[in-house]
Amino acid sequence: MKLYEQGVYLSGGKIIPAQEAHLPVSREEAGKKTIAYGILKEHNLSGNMEKLQIRFDKLTSHDITFVGIIQTARASGLERFPVPYVLTNCHNSLCAVGGTINEDDHMFGLTCAKKYGGVYVPPHQAVIHQFAREMLAGGGKMILGSDSHTRYGALGTMAVGEGGPELVKQLLSQTYDINMPGVVAIYLTGEPRPGVGPQDVALAIIGKVFANGYVKNKVMEFVGPGVKNLSADFRIGVDVMTTETTCLSSIWQTDEKIREFYEIHGREEDYKELLPGDNAYYDGCVEIDLSEIKPMIAMPFHPSNTYTIDEVKENLGDILADVEKRAAVSLDGKIPYSLKSKVTDGKLYVDQGIIAGCAGGGFENICAAADILRGRSIGADTFTLSVYPASTPIYMELAKNGVLADLLATGAVVKTAFCGPCFGAGDTPANNAFSIRHTTRNFPNREGSKIQNGQISSVALMDARSIAATAANKGFLTSAEEYTGGYTGQKYFFDRTIYENRVFDSKGVADPSVEIQFGPNIKDWPKMPALSEDLILKVVSEIHDPVTTTDELIPSGETSSYRSNPLGLAEFALSRKDPAYVGRAKEVHKGEAALEEVLQKPDASDTEAEQAVAAALPELSPVMDTIRKAFPETAYHKLGIGSTIFAVKPGDGSAREQAASCQKVLGGWANIANEYATKRYRSNLINWGMLPFVIPEGNLPFANGDYLFFPGIRAAVEDKEEAISGYVVKAGELTRFTVTLGDLTDDEREIILKGCLINYNSVK
Repeated sequence: MKLYEQGVYLSGGKIIPAQEAHLPVSREEAGKKTIAYGILKEHNLSGNMEKLQIRFDKLTSHDITFVGIIQTARASGLERFPVPYVLTNCHNSLCAVGGTINEDDHMFGLTCAKKYGGVYVPPHQAVIHQFAREMLAGGGKMILGSDSHTRYGALGTMAVGEGGPELVKQLLSQTYDINMPGVVAIYLTGEPRPGVGPQDVALAIIGKVFANGYVKNKVMEFVGPGVKNLSADFRIGVDVMTTETTCLSSIWQTDEKIREFYEIHGREEDYKELLPGDNAYYDGCVEIDLSEIKPMIAMPFHPSNTYTIDEVKENLGDILADVEKRAAVSLDGKIPYSLKSKVTDGKLYVDQGIIAGCAGGGFENICAAADILRGRSIGADTFTLSVYPASTPIYMELAKNGVLADLLATGAVVKTAFCGPCFGAGDTPANNAFSIRHTTRNFPNREGSKIQNGQISSVALMDARSIAATAANKGFLTSAEEYTGGYTGQKYFFDRTIYENRVFDSKGVADPSVEIQFGPNIKDWPKMPALSEDLILKVVSEIHDPVTTTDELIPSGETSSYRSNPLGLAEFALSRKDPAYVGRAKEVHKGEAALEEVLQKPDASDTEAEQAVAAALPELSPVMDTIRKAFPETAYHKLGIGSTIFAVKPGDGSAREQAASCQKVLGGWANIANEYATKRYRSNLINWGMLPFVIPEGNLPFANGDYLFFPGIRAAVEDKEEAISGYVVKAGELTRFTVTLGDLTDDEREIILKGCLINYNSVK
């Protein structure tokens, strides 16, 4: 695999480095020849291809995001869904957690689909992304989803996973505003060897480009002669994992195999041939010979921690020692962790295998796994194997063609479409167990760990084929290349009857007479104040991990049941990374609440405000005394009081807005970071009215527990100041430091000034 240091041209089907190219086209014009550019241009309303304002064709959400999205949109005046909006129920499908909470959310979704004119997919029918592939994708279209793995590029659809507020904007007929992203060619040659599946190719790419940020916030465009050697299912399996590279989106050249996919699903009219123009210019290139990819494994605790399975087997001791070192960082040394006990006679033993969800649950993956396992047994010891087809139509075809029976005969369990194993809410293994999964992520707690309770297990990512080979070997880590049998290559037949019988489709017709069904857990967003003239923040958490995931900011798993309750969910914020965070944030928030209460009175004096805050948050009084020595004009009636966290690089992983909103409802006003891992997390901060401060790497001027003062912060945002002065208030002294906000659109600045997206829309 080769990464080009500079841009490249695709000319005559071949890659030419920009410095070697002598072509009759300017770089600017050549950049317009990519597939990505053409699709973005068709969806851009700004008239300026450097500053895009995108209107999407369709929207998708699942049941841990759509309640908050619709509640936000309702608070902003939603009357009907202006574009097709599909509400799937594939995350909180298990309705035993939290009493009636999950099913209450489902009924909320169904009644909203009726009232506002949407589509409702009941639990266990399909995972969000498989339904989108089968029923929504279209050549040249764009889809926005409130799940980070919203990727349908293999089908010719440019799809983006974002936090809920970006979908709210679309529901209110607003736009998705971004700078024109860079486009990186993923140039494929060759053909995968037997036993190599899409997860292997995906992990090889992730391992090469994640750490160096090569495709961060860019579009990955898959081109080259190797594309034709991949089936539609194979391309889909690679495509969905591009999220783990931190790219913005993906798109692939299309051909007859993609046309056939649409034909199989009864939607041939949605196919569109997509090819880059000759002499197209790309901002970078990853060149991949598919024949060189071997079966891969991403060891705990990140999809980029990749090796070939052969490397792990040959260097087992060294690699397990490296995993322990990485785990010490991920787990903050809070719990002993080692996989060395999993080694028996020099072989690594695995306790569990999972093939599931939008990455693993495809038809070809499951059929290939069944070919490897046919006539074998997974054994009667601790090893278990669960398979989750990604949709009921896939499940039905597996039942019809005999694959389901073949899998069940081995001792495997085949379950319904459900995303649980991917985010920590299904098939939780035993303490200290080791699981291999064809799913999307292997962050800590995605497998159900609760570090604060002394519970830990871990996940490695692998392809379904090598998981099956391992299962056939009774749990001892095995590459699918060791399987010497053949693959039957069953043909897929799609039966949409189950969707016609069970999916509610309003056909875009809203029925305002429908009453939304609320459950006791479904709560409105609390009121949020506008940005004040001056701001005092207390640092209530300090995280120095190289990367902080959204799972660490708001844990996945069983907490998902509370995602329709903003304050209830906030109790879990940072609970597995910094359990003291919530208590610290609440204490500071008492000061803001007391100040807001006094300022509601039209004739309240600054003295009254000072007394109220002093009673609620006594430690702030000496802080204000210090501030007033240097800034005597500082007054409570123009002051905001809140909390902030520092993290080196927060926001890797999920698109879930709650990673930001939970901080906001606890009184958070900002994050301070050296950089943000993804655009979507930074956007979530902005849409919840939080300042996305950036501070240079180096000696941090403050520590956890310190108070920070930002005089004139509102004016600084309004005036688009590049550098913003802050002061550490400590020991009666002020120490100046500087932060920046990065690039913000005018609307984003206004959202921050108003206090959040809800406020921004309510006063428009």
